[in-house]
Amino acid sequence: MSAQEVASRLVEMCRQGQNMEALAELYAEDCVSREMAGMPNELTEGLAAIKKKSEQWYATVEEFHGGQVSDPVVAGNYFTCKMSFDITFKEQGRSQMEELCVYEVTDGKISSEQFFYSMD
Repeated sequence: MSAQEVASRLVEMCRQGQNMEALAELYAEDCVSREMAGMPNELTEGLAAIKKKSEQWYATVEEFHGGQVSDPVVAGNYFTCKMSFDITFKEQGRSQMEELCVYEVTDGKISSEQFFYSMD
Protein backbone atom coordinates (compact mmCIF):
# COMPACT_ATOMS: atom_id res chain seq x y z
CA MET A 1 0.00 0.00 0.00
CA SER A 2 1.07 3.57 -0.59
CA ALA A 3 1.43 6.05 2.27
CA GLN A 4 -1.91 7.58 1.22
CA GLU A 5 -3.63 4.20 1.32
CA VAL A 6 -2.14 3.35 4.73
CA ALA A 7 -3.08 6.79 6.06
CA SER A 8 -6.66 6.53 4.83
CA ARG A 9 -7.05 3.04 6.24
CA LEU A 10 -5.60 4.00 9.63
CA VAL A 11 -7.93 7.00 9.94
CA GLU A 12 -10.91 4.86 8.89
CA MET A 13 -10.08 2.19 11.47
CA CYS A 14 -9.44 4.69 14.28
CA ARG A 15 -12.75 6.43 13.57
CA GLN A 16 -14.44 3.03 13.97
CA GLY A 17 -12.65 2.35 17.26
CA GLN A 18 -10.50 -0.37 15.70
CA ASN A 19 -7.18 0.94 16.96
CA MET A 20 -5.83 -2.44 18.11
CA GLU A 21 -6.89 -4.08 14.85
CA ALA A 22 -5.06 -1.30 12.98
CA LEU A 23 -1.84 -2.27 14.74
CA ALA A 24 -2.15 -5.86 13.50
CA GLU A 25 -3.08 -4.86 9.95
CA LEU A 26 -0.99 -1.78 9.21
CA TYR A 27 2.17 -1.88 11.35
CA ALA A 28 5.52 -3.47 10.50
CA GLU A 29 6.91 -6.04 12.95
CA ASP A 30 9.97 -3.84 13.57
CA CYS A 31 8.11 -0.54 13.94
CA VAL A 32 9.10 2.10 16.49
CA SER A 33 6.81 4.26 18.64
CA ARG A 34 7.87 7.53 20.27
CA GLU A 35 6.02 9.44 22.96
CA MET A 36 6.98 12.96 24.01
CA ALA A 37 10.29 13.37 25.85
CA GLY A 38 10.03 12.47 29.53
CA MET A 39 6.75 10.59 29.17
CA PRO A 40 6.31 6.90 30.02
CA ASN A 41 7.22 4.57 27.16
CA GLU A 42 9.19 7.36 25.50
CA LEU A 43 10.60 4.80 23.03
CA THR A 44 8.96 1.47 22.26
CA GLU A 45 10.44 -0.87 19.68
CA GLY A 46 8.70 -3.75 17.93
CA LEU A 47 5.06 -4.47 17.19
CA ALA A 48 4.56 -6.80 20.17
CA ALA A 49 5.84 -4.13 22.58
CA ILE A 50 3.69 -1.44 20.93
CA LYS A 51 0.60 -3.65 21.25
CA LYS A 52 1.39 -4.20 24.93
CA LYS A 53 1.88 -0.44 25.47
CA SER A 54 -1.48 0.25 23.82
CA GLU A 55 -3.25 -2.40 25.91
CA GLN A 56 -1.78 -0.88 29.07
CA TRP A 57 -2.97 2.59 28.05
CA TYR A 58 -6.50 1.34 27.31
CA ALA A 59 -6.53 -0.34 30.74
CA THR A 60 -6.19 3.11 32.35
CA VAL A 61 -9.35 4.37 30.61
CA GLU A 62 -12.62 4.32 32.48
CA GLU A 63 -14.77 5.81 29.72
CA PHE A 64 -14.51 7.40 26.27
CA HIS A 65 -17.03 10.23 25.94
CA GLY A 66 -16.14 11.16 22.38
CA GLY A 67 -13.34 11.85 19.97
CA GLN A 68 -12.36 12.87 16.49
CA VAL A 69 -9.69 11.92 13.98
CA SER A 70 -8.83 14.39 11.23
CA ASP A 71 -8.28 13.49 7.63
CA PRO A 72 -4.62 12.61 7.03
CA VAL A 73 -2.09 14.92 5.40
CA VAL A 74 0.43 12.94 3.36
CA ALA A 75 3.89 14.02 2.20
CA GLY A 76 6.00 11.34 0.55
CA ASN A 77 6.30 8.39 2.93
CA TYR A 78 4.99 10.39 5.91
CA PHE A 79 1.55 11.37 7.10
CA THR A 80 0.03 13.14 10.04
CA CYS A 81 -3.39 13.47 11.58
CA LYS A 82 -4.88 15.13 14.63
CA MET A 83 -6.73 13.06 17.20
CA SER A 84 -8.78 14.49 20.04
CA PHE A 85 -10.50 12.68 22.87
CA ASP A 86 -12.90 13.44 25.69
CA ILE A 87 -11.87 10.72 28.11
CA THR A 88 -12.11 9.70 31.76
CA PHE A 89 -9.07 7.94 33.17
CA LYS A 90 -9.57 5.59 36.11
CA GLU A 91 -7.41 7.48 38.58
CA GLN A 92 -7.13 10.93 36.99
CA GLY A 93 -10.68 11.92 36.12
CA ARG A 94 -12.02 13.40 32.94
CA SER A 95 -9.68 15.09 30.45
CA GLN A 96 -9.68 16.66 27.04
CA MET A 97 -6.75 15.33 25.03
CA GLU A 98 -5.39 16.49 21.67
CA GLU A 99 -2.48 14.99 19.82
CA LEU A 100 -0.66 15.23 16.54
CA CYS A 101 0.35 11.85 15.24
CA VAL A 102 3.18 11.54 12.74
CA TYR A 103 3.71 8.26 10.88
CA GLU A 104 6.30 6.91 8.47
CA VAL A 105 5.39 4.22 5.92
CA THR A 106 8.01 1.79 4.61
CA ASP A 107 7.19 -1.06 2.24
CA GLY A 108 3.45 -0.52 2.69
CA LYS A 109 3.47 -0.68 6.52
CA ILE A 110 3.79 1.86 9.32
CA SER A 111 7.44 1.72 10.38
CA SER A 112 7.37 4.53 12.94
CA GLU A 113 4.93 6.70 14.84
CA GLN A 114 5.47 9.74 17.03
CA PHE A 115 2.96 11.58 19.20
CA PHE A 116 2.80 15.21 20.38
CA TYR A 117 -0.06 15.90 22.78
CA SER A 118 -1.62 18.12 25.37
CA MET A 119 -4.19 17.40 28.04
CA ASP A 120 -6.32 19.60 30.27
